[in-house]
Amino acid sequence: MTSSFKRVRFILTEPSHPGNVGSAARAIKTMGFESLWLAAPKHPEMTTDSQAIALASGATDILEKTHQSKSLSEALAPVTLAFALTARPRDLGPPAVDIRQAAQLAHQHLSDNPENQVAMVLGCERAGLSNVQIAQCQRVCHIPANPNYSSLNVAQALQLAAWEIRYALLDGQIDLPQTPIQKPDEGKVLASTEALEAFLTHWETALMAIEFLDPAHPKKLMTRMRHLFNRNQLSQVEVNMWRGVCTAMHEIASRATPRIKNETKPDQSNGH
Repeated sequence: MTSSFKRVRFILTEPSHPGNVGSAARAIKTMGFESLWLAAPKHPEMTTDSQAIALASGATDILEKTHQSKSLSEALAPVTLAFALTARPRDLGPPAVDIRQAAQLAHQHLSDNPENQVAMVLGCERAGLSNVQIAQCQRVCHIPANPNYSSLNVAQALQLAAWEIRYALLDGQIDLPQTPIQKPDEGKVLASTEALEAFLTHWETALMAIEFLDPAHPKKLMTRMRHLFNRNQLSQVEVNMWRGVCTAMHEIASRATPRIKNETKPDQSNGH
């Protein structure tokens, strides 16, 4: 397997049917991938279930090394570009692309830096991905199927995604020997999902510290902020810069608060 294929992971979120897990393992193996993740699966023993083994049809090696995580954020921790595969239109969320555009973006992303990682995220069989789960991704991805009948099960959708990404990677031939590998520009190394989540938490507390965000009435401020930063795909250097801004906001707010209290404190002199 080439290095670019190793940096692509397929994440099933809250899967409940072992058969779909087995079919997913078969789907990615036929396309040359091996990284399958189950985020918060309904049953931890899914990969050893007889239905999963039967439908894997020879891809039991993928089942045996399938990763399990307690949450989607944990599965996305090292990922620098994640696609949320969903058929439903969203009024608020990451920019939308079709599956072929997603594959081309994945190809370019992986060729930009040897540390970059890509994920294709699929929702549970019954309800798909929630808005909260989609908000953790940088792009929404859809498959342009028959609008009158666009029903695809999880394994079918994953098979199409794996094929498109494989086709894009082989067409680009990004792993053939070319020019000597140079040290990547640190300013272009994209922040991981884990680093971005930590920044967003820091950013939220900083906004509360300067009273820009009212925690009692947050409305959609942080949701919009999240989509803003995800859309711009911050580098690690940029995340570090923004974390510095957050720290400065906290420091200024802590110095300003006592002064404001003193200025508004009632005059306790006797007035004589």
